[in-house]
Amino acid sequence: MRKPLIFLGLIALAVIAAFLVADPDPERLRALRDSLAAWREAHPLALPIGFFVTYVVVTALSLPFAVWLTLLGAALLGFWQGLVLISFASSIGALLAFLVARYLMRDWVRGRLGPRLTKIEKGAARDGEFYLFSLRLIPVVPFFVINLAFGLTRMKAWKFYAVSQLGMLPGTAVYVAAGAQLGDLNSLSGIVSPGLLGAFAALAVFPWVARAALRVWARKRAYRGYERPAKFDRNLIVIGAGAAGLVASYVAAQAKAKVTLVQEGPMGGDCLNFGCVPSKALIASARAAGVARGSEALGVRADVSVDWPMVTQRISEVISQIAPNDSVERYEGLGVEVIEGHARLEDPWTVRVGDERLTTRGVVLATGAAPVIPPIEGIGSVEPLTSDTLWEALAAMPAPPERMVILGGGPIGCEIAQALARLGAGVTVVEAAERLLIREDTEASDAIAAALRDDGVDLKLGAKAIRFGRDDSGAEGGKWLELEDGSKLGFDTLLVAVGRKARLEGFGLEELGIPANKVIETNDYLETLMPNIYAAGDAAGPLQLTNAAGHQGWIAAANALASPFWRFKAHAAPIPHAVFTSPELARVGMTAAEAEAEGVHHEVTTYPLGDLDRALAEGAGQGFVRIVTAEGSDKILGATVCGAHAAEVLAEFALAMRHGLGLGKILSTPHIYPSWSEAAKNAAGRWRQAHVNPRTLRIAERFMSWRRG
Repeated sequence: MRKPLIFLGLIALAVIAAFLVADPDPERLRALRDSLAAWREAHPLALPIGFFVTYVVVTALSLPFAVWLTLLGAALLGFWQGLVLISFASSIGALLAFLVARYLMRDWVRGRLGPRLTKIEKGAARDGEFYLFSLRLIPVVPFFVINLAFGLTRMKAWKFYAVSQLGMLPGTAVYVAAGAQLGDLNSLSGIVSPGLLGAFAALAVFPWVARAALRVWARKRAYRGYERPAKFDRNLIVIGAGAAGLVASYVAAQAKAKVTLVQEGPMGGDCLNFGCVPSKALIASARAAGVARGSEALGVRADVSVDWPMVTQRISEVISQIAPNDSVERYEGLGVEVIEGHARLEDPWTVRVGDERLTTRGVVLATGAAPVIPPIEGIGSVEPLTSDTLWEALAAMPAPPERMVILGGGPIGCEIAQALARLGAGVTVVEAAERLLIREDTEASDAIAAALRDDGVDLKLGAKAIRFGRDDSGAEGGKWLELEDGSKLGFDTLLVAVGRKARLEGFGLEELGIPANKVIETNDYLETLMPNIYAAGDAAGPLQLTNAAGHQGWIAAANALASPFWRFKAHAAPIPHAVFTSPELARVGMTAAEAEAEGVHHEVTTYPLGDLDRALAEGAGQGFVRIVTAEGSDKILGATVCGAHAAEVLAEFALAMRHGLGLGKILSTPHIYPSWSEAAKNAAGRWRQAHVNPRTLRIAERFMSWRRG
């Protein structure tokens, strides 16, 4: 919205500067305009045809001069003739660019536009002509990008032309009006004439008016066929009591809204009961065992024995200690109505729970995700465990599993594998990719793999599981896994950790026409196709993280309660995450590989933790801090920390990225010595050293020499 205002300011300043510098005589301006009018009368077709052809060529070649040509054409041709010519020329030029992209430059356009093309393709597939019309009416995406990107969609050329012609007409009219007023200027005082000021005001206000009108149209389009209740029982209904649902309910209650939380599973969701909390309790016991075994390097000898029943009992106790924070009693005390049962949307404002129908102004879908069981032959016969069933199974075991296979080398697989191995289990990890944690920095991934091997985990990387089976006549129970290379692995316990999928079925989404493929489709404000229904957490994606779910939960609740008067965007803040192995791996933002793949010009700075005094004092110098910055700038695009206390060290980078602070700010901030937090400052210092101008150093050397006399 600020771009039109900036553009208007530049035009006004340019016009004022031209009058002040050139100090033109009003009589000369009138004479120039009269002579131009006489030339146009003598050659009535030359100027319009020449301008029309020029405009078509400029837009077809995607040259960035269309706005200036619009203003110039309006100044030369007047409002009506300028509007007709510019409207048709821009649409024809856009169509030519569309056709060139579709038939001649498809691969180049796909490589050039990258993620922007993906977003446009999704929008076109979902909303078709309406999506194109909205982009034309409110040009949040550059004109030439729309032309090229839509050439790669399935939209027919005639539809693209017709929608572009119609969608661009209001904006074109506003710009042409401004240009026509500029063409009538005779003196500096004309800049403050009502006509020109009105044209400038229209140009500034148009995006706001168009956006509001488009939202009204979209709402009417979405709600067609549904009858909105005259009043509502509740301000908000939240479906799901995981991280996103609990935060959404809390926000609504604090805002004094009448809010109902519908939960089908245990309060706290997967994180409290099956994920973050039990796994970190297990890791704490495993870390104690690992530290004790490695204490000889610090001059302490210890014999380690694991009390397995106590380990599993402690996991249950930790869950019980945290559970009151997420309990029904606490939320009812906050003013949230909690209903146990399965919720289903009957229409955009009605939710059915059992036999009860509840009406609400807004809905937040926080339905979470469930573990994926891959369709591998025979997997059902070997009774696979998932993160949802693992903890009960471990508690029933008298000792750590002797032969455990973990299918999947992602965060869950790596954490559980190392923890159980440190506690005495025999663990094999089978991962189809060539390395663990495939989305993370390669060096960090290799460091985690080396650490797991040191703890006794057998890694089968680049190994595809093709068949499971069991032979009960075997001496050891007979469960086995066959790999693609023909080898077989025997095991007693199988944990499947290949990912999680959003819970999307049974909530009425399909009946309402709300798009939900792998996740529920939402816009930047977490709105679904129905503007009063929001999605958050694992159900909305793209990150399946507790902190991401909580962040989305408050945004969804705030938007559901305050829209249309106020709205918050969901994807403004980078979300940090960590893998709690030893060493830890934590990241926020891009890796260098992601920046390279997206064509982002960047630089990489690496600081080894072996240079950090605190790390050396603790005998934990393995690992590094790696920062991706914009080329020639201290702007942080991403940071990866691999080593002890990585999650805590990363927090400073997450804060800096969220608030636009560069490495210079981190470097100029005093840090405690000796501390792990100094790793961030020292890494910023490495970046600074690499960006010192050699000429500046030579000048400084000469200055100091002069000071010595």
